[in-house]
Amino acid sequence: MVRVMATGVFDIIHLGHLHYLEESKRLGDELVVVVATDTTVRKRKHEPVTPEKMRLELVQSLKPVDEAVLGREGGDIFEIVRELKPDIITIGYDQPFDERNLEDELAKRGLSVNVVRMPHLDHDLDGTRKIINKIVEFHEMHKRLVEVEKK
Repeated sequence: MVRVMATGVFDIIHLGHLHYLEESKRLGDELVVVVATDTTVRKRKHEPVTPEKMRLELVQSLKPVDEAVLGREGGDIFEIVRELKPDIITIGYDQPFDERNLEDELAKRGLSVNVVRMPHLDHDLDGTRKIINKIVEFHEMHKRLVEVEKK
């Protein structure tokens, strides 16, 4: 049995997330997804739109996902790897990790895990920031139209 571990924020679920998880699942028999905590998201990316418990529940409901767990706060980022014991860790095309460095760090801790960078599958709205920007643009356009109609 090959266990694959995928990680991410998963804030405003979109096709990029789904394809990342589908491709990750294809690499093994079981897919466990680690969803970043709100604190981690704030430190590394942005203020999350969707709270961690909701993101966790949404990710757990996705077809390719066998299990979803909330990430750990602070401390050793490799602790969850030790707990979940994956054979493969997949990282998204935009995640700021170097595959070889990650494998080396895992090996130093006695963890034999392959790290695979997943490909970028280009879509119009394949990122949370892209979705938010499109909503903001739509809102601004709507405001301008309302102002024109008032005149």
